[in-house]
Amino acid sequence: MGAVGAVRELALFLGTLLYAYAEAAVRLLLPARRKAVGGELVLLTGAGRGLGRATAREFARRQSRLVLWDVDTHGLRETAAECEKLGATVHTFVVDCSKREEIYSAAEKVKKDIGDVSILVNNAGVITAADLLSTQDHQIEKMFEVNILAHIWTTRAFLPTMMDNNRGHIVTVASAAGHFVTSFMVAYCSSKFAAVGFHKALTEELSTLGKDGIKTTCLCPVFINTGFVKNPSTRLGRILEVDEVVKELMEGILTNKKMVFVPSNQSFALLLER
Repeated sequence: MGAVGAVRELALFLGTLLYAYAEAAVRLLLPARRKAVGGELVLLTGAGRGLGRATAREFARRQSRLVLWDVDTHGLRETAAECEKLGATVHTFVVDCSKREEIYSAAEKVKKDIGDVSILVNNAGVITAADLLSTQDHQIEKMFEVNILAHIWTTRAFLPTMMDNNRGHIVTVASAAGHFVTSFMVAYCSSKFAAVGFHKALTEELSTLGKDGIKTTCLCPVFINTGFVKNPSTRLGRILEVDEVVKELMEGILTNKKMVFVPSNQSFALLLER
């Protein structure tokens, strides 16, 4: 790269950095309006435990109507019971989100028997931590089926009504591993990069189509202590607790924030990397 190109790159970086600081200052001085989600029909995948269960509870506290999906029947029942105690109306479906046919079948039942989903939270995810050559073929396939393809199938199922009404919200639960990489998680990082790309492309497409009433949010936390990985550690930062991630996610949904990093300094690290 020549001197002119280097100067141009530096100017672009500094301009982006200043914009990020200015945006943060505006958000601090002028807090965004929070929308009400009471009465909204919210569908969450992977609701049987961890982040999905905690997010379901947060929507229940706000009196949303809930449709909960998970492959774990026992976990699903426990989540439903907790949400019902909070006063929410809850419908549960045992769905394997690695299977497109099950997703489409359950989606048709939801639309026919319950109503139009206005907030879709694509939370279901799986992870295998191993080097690429030790990761089994079926494990790689499962990560892509659940971590990205399921997002596409659920969105294709519920987006048409949102498009007709120009109203709705699609939440993509991705990961900081969708922006940064870490060893021994090649397939997982790849699937999460795909999820982030899906969110960005969908957001752009909805804007191009003039569907500004359909909001999108992408959650990108560093690794969360959900029990999926024993003794988790990562160079991406400290391991997060579920409650602190859910707090940031709900704030992002209620304020229609497009990208939610947890912790928030990940966005600055991404800017430096770029």
